[in-house]
Amino acid sequence: MRKKLFSIIEPVDNGNKLSNIYDFIMMTTIVISVVPLAFKETNTVFLWIDYITVSIFILDYFLRLITADYKLKKSAVSFFIYPITPMAIIDLVSILPSISVLNSGFRLLKLFRLLRTLKVLRAFKFLRYSKSFDIIASVFKKQRKVLSAVATMAVAYILVSALVIYNVEPESFETFFDAIYWATISLTTVGYGDIYPVTTIGRIVTMVSSAFGIAIIALPSGVITAGYLAEINKEE
Repeated sequence: MRKKLFSIIEPVDNGNKLSNIYDFIMMTTIVISVVPLAFKETNTVFLWIDYITVSIFILDYFLRLITADYKLKKSAVSFFIYPITPMAIIDLVSILPSISVLNSGFRLLKLFRLLRTLKVLRAFKFLRYSKSFDIIASVFKKQRKVLSAVATMAVAYILVSALVIYNVEPESFETFFDAIYWATISLTTVGYGDIYPVTTIGRIVTMVSSAFGIAIIALPSGVITAGYLAEINKEE
């Protein structure tokens, strides 16, 4: 019985109709559950949506917990390991804000808003039912050394650029954090324009920094795209 349940709740090949139906129901539930978060006000309909969807999430969490040994393949230890796996944590965090006594009885508005914000994590439950995410996760796993090197390069770029601009133009940057913020948005070529250099030397540093930023940003994009295409070709 548990093995049959596992074959239904876990994403499998398109040949398993029950699994496909279950995935469709869960994805629809996830979409419906986040609809109330698009509104500031709440009403009876939104409350019932929350009650029904969270009940489905609880059932899904329970089913995955009792079949954890089939997924993790570590006998009885699986039931203790599963709750601390990344996807199980996302599942749990998406449930807790709706069933917590704080959600109805605690009057600290800031905490109330925090609980409401945590419900946004329900959107991440989509990852469980996305085959594309499995491919992307595989790409990141295989290319982790290259991506780690690029991430290190990006951090070094931000720190060096921040140090240079902070010393070249201290009048425009009150704190070193402001310089780091400027270097980060320069790296991504966003350029909000709220903090910017005004001297000639500062602008030259900005141009050079932006040019290197484009190169650094392009590196992981190329690695991920190439890895994704390779994984798709392998699947086909």
